[in-house]
Amino acid sequence: MPLPSWSSVPVQKQLNSDNTEPMAVMGRVASAFGIRGWVKIQPFSEYVDSLMDYDTWFLGRENGPWREVEVGQCEVHGKTLVAQFSDCDDRNLAEKLKGLLVAVPRSSLPEEEEGEYYWADLIGMSVVNEAGESLGTVAELLETGANDILVVRGSGKDVLIPFLEDVIKQVDLAEKRIQVDWLADY
Repeated sequence: MPLPSWSSVPVQKQLNSDNTEPMAVMGRVASAFGIRGWVKIQPFSEYVDSLMDYDTWFLGRENGPWREVEVGQCEVHGKTLVAQFSDCDDRNLAEKLKGLLVAVPRSSLPEEEEGEYYWADLIGMSVVNEAGESLGTVAELLETGANDILVVRGSGKDVLIPFLEDVIKQVDLAEKRIQVDWLADY
């Protein structure tokens, strides 16, 4: 799906291609919500309301360009967020945002402790078992109460892998790869 015409999308400023500020993808615009320009956001974070800590978000595709948008209002709506950007006041504009990723500058996130990872960092990482078999890529994470679950999407059905120390053997953020002790389902 091509990017919408940026002239029709409410923005504060566009980050130019020279900007090397890494972004942390925190969610995705799932759809328009209502008739007054609100959008429904599917968060990629452990807590649904994590994005509410930021007054400014960036919209775009994983490899950019990113556009800065000011959040006018934002509310938790079940397992999603609904938000309205300051310059988006009708459904037609909101519909043009569908599918865009929502990010914040990586530098604005608190530093994680040893062995902790932001969900946003895990989304899109390849997952390989100890036999070297590719299981797919992390599509999303689920919180079950007992532990988090990686939803790994490959060529077949989704594979659910618990994010436990016995299962997750290595997370290599630089290589965007997770090694697991898990058999491939065929």
